[in-house]
Amino acid sequence: MQSKPSISVIISTYNAVEWLKKTLWGYAVQTTFDFEIVIADDGSGPETKTLLDNISENFPVPIIHVWQEDDGFQKTRILNKAIQSCNAKYIITSDGDCIPKNDFVEQHMNYREEGYFLSGGYFKLPLDISTAITNEDIISQRCFEINWLKSKGLKSSYKNHKLTAGKGAEVLNALTPTTASWNGHNASGWKKDILAVNGFDERMQYGGEDREMGERLINLGIKSKQIRYSALCIHLDHLRSYVNEEALRKNTAIRKHTRKKQYAFTYYGIDKNAGEL
Repeated sequence: MQSKPSISVIISTYNAVEWLKKTLWGYAVQTTFDFEIVIADDGSGPETKTLLDNISENFPVPIIHVWQEDDGFQKTRILNKAIQSCNAKYIITSDGDCIPKNDFVEQHMNYREEGYFLSGGYFKLPLDISTAITNEDIISQRCFEINWLKSKGLKSSYKNHKLTAGKGAEVLNALTPTTASWNGHNASGWKKDILAVNGFDERMQYGGEDREMGERLINLGIKSKQIRYSALCIHLDHLRSYVNEEALRKNTAIRKHTRKKQYAFTYYGIDKNAGEL
């Protein structure tokens, strides 16, 4: 009987096969393979299933494909379904446009701690470099090297030090003024804690929906730990046609209410019967 993995990595996706392929290549070269991948698919067409069927044959870890019909941007809904499909006690959430560095899973594994969730970092690439990255660039890890990225046209920026932190990562984690929030592209926590707050609020569409769950975890008494310089992924650029002002306003109101009332639980999450007598 196969033992359960230590970590489940949830990767959300929607009709972005080329970006998902690059993301999965990143997970194929991790320094540990004590994890599984759960694809949270918000209604992609058959191309995504074909990719996953083909890549799963020789992939070093199990890939579970959780799919729902396309009903607009319903990431929170598919994430809740994916959470229920996770076999591990600890969950990392990321996106299908985020290539993980080869020690990404191991860093989350090493920093995890009871009573905490982890907030990782990302380095956003422009579209031309995102497109240019190949399988070999990911296997060799040169896509995380600042000199290679500059050779491809990356401009100088103070943000580039995310890629050069090295042994100074712990110090930078402690010094950064950035809040250690639950970010959809790179965060992790215990499944039991996520279930205790009833997962993601399914009323929410794009804009702060991940952070709202993190705010409820904090209201529950779970602390957040900053690892944005230790656990890194590179974020591939793309259009965001699903962004709309109405959803952003609604999400902002829900988050404000969560903070004001210090809610730790949502009645619009995984357990739909939680509010019934």
